[in-house]
Amino acid sequence: MPKLLFSLQNKPPIHSGMILTDIINLFTIWDAVAVSTLFFCWIGMSFMIERASARRPSVSILMNTYRRNWMKEFVTREPRIFDAQIMGNLRQGTAFFVSACMIAIGGGIAVIGNTEQVLMLADDFAIDQTPAVVVEIKLVVMLLFVTNAFLKFVWAHRLFGYCSIVMASVPNDATNPIAYSQAEKAAEINITAARGFNRGMRSIYFSFAAATWLLGTVALAVATVITVLVIWRREFASHSRAVLMEDYHD
Repeated sequence: MPKLLFSLQNKPPIHSGMILTDIINLFTIWDAVAVSTLFFCWIGMSFMIERASARRPSVSILMNTYRRNWMKEFVTREPRIFDAQIMGNLRQGTAFFVSACMIAIGGGIAVIGNTEQVLMLADDFAIDQTPAVVVEIKLVVMLLFVTNAFLKFVWAHRLFGYCSIVMASVPNDATNPIAYSQAEKAAEINITAARGFNRGMRSIYFSFAAATWLLGTVALAVATVITVLVIWRREFASHSRAVLMEDYHD
């Protein structure tokens, strides 16, 4: 313990007046490449999933068809208790992730305000001479993903609420001229809410990858590749996708 305390006391001092250039010089070119790749993969995966071709759709796009079919069946379903239960489950699941993100953000801010424990952990991993500001910036990058996830989940929760209201306005009579148009509106709002929820989930995945930056650039690069592969498999090569594709026609 005395040796550990001595090690912490001899960390390079970081003054409050440190300019941006000095902070940037604490990172290597490989740090910049790894972080840039992380953000590029995050944005690229969203683009690939949400704009997948009709010949090779993602699970998210395939589910959009079922959401529209759901609302068509909703017009003539009697009673509509089953639909209310589904919407309740969707909102409940989204609310859970909202709460989880709030806890994670609060914990992250607390850690940034007390980086001594993280520096001690770095010493345990034999990562020497790690200025506190470097650890704080790495934690901020992780919190950026968590914060984005929080905002996406909150918006998805609100949209699922809007969808519930629109669904309540759908006439329970197929002969009503506005029945299917209202159902179509509900379907599109539901799809938008699901898109926000999925974006929040991807941000959570990449926040885990960003957390590995604390262990070094190599760890971040490996975690980014693994995260991309996991998301790609679930969207384009999973068993659930194969089941959804059985009766799919582009």
